[in-house]
Amino acid sequence: MKTLALAAAEAGDQAEGRDTMIEAARSGDAATFDLLMRRYERMVLGTAYRLAGNIEDAEDASQEVFLRLYRNLARLDSVNLAAWLYRVTVNVCHDARRRRANTVPVEDAPEVAAAGDPQQFAREAERRSLLLRSLRTLSEKERAALVLRDLEGLSTTEVAGVLGSKVATVRSQISKARLKMRDFVERNSRRRI
Repeated sequence: MKTLALAAAEAGDQAEGRDTMIEAARSGDAATFDLLMRRYERMVLGTAYRLAGNIEDAEDASQEVFLRLYRNLARLDSVNLAAWLYRVTVNVCHDARRRRANTVPVEDAPEVAAAGDPQQFAREAERRSLLLRSLRTLSEKERAALVLRDLEGLSTTEVAGVLGSKVATVRSQISKARLKMRDFVERNSRRRI
């Protein structure tokens, strides 16, 4: 038997479906909370991976984000759930980085080589590794702004809202982050030649 929230979600009414899902999850509907998690898990895990730098920490952060969602369902009335999840993900990753004091090395996510060209796969893996390492050179604020804007596709105004900053500040952070990453990539690309 489908719950009202599941039916609304399947009907595709995003805002009403989300609000109905939150209400159903708040009342203890475990299936609806599971659906909420599945709907946002890729977004949260992808953001956490880019912020944390490795898949293990990203998975831990994602679990913490969804635990906080569960704990705060009663407070989430007509909130933009995606923006709330982004903000919590950024906070959880920042807290974890502070606790670890940057002692955890950046690692690539486990991947399986495609049936294609192994050299192409190796080049792509190296490029991803270089980009992840360049993200580690950024301050927490620059990294969060860049990940949300360039990798998650949020508008500058949305990033400012998620981070609680001014739009001009976010633009500045993104610009500085892009320059730092470009310089890092150029320096490290030359070393390999």
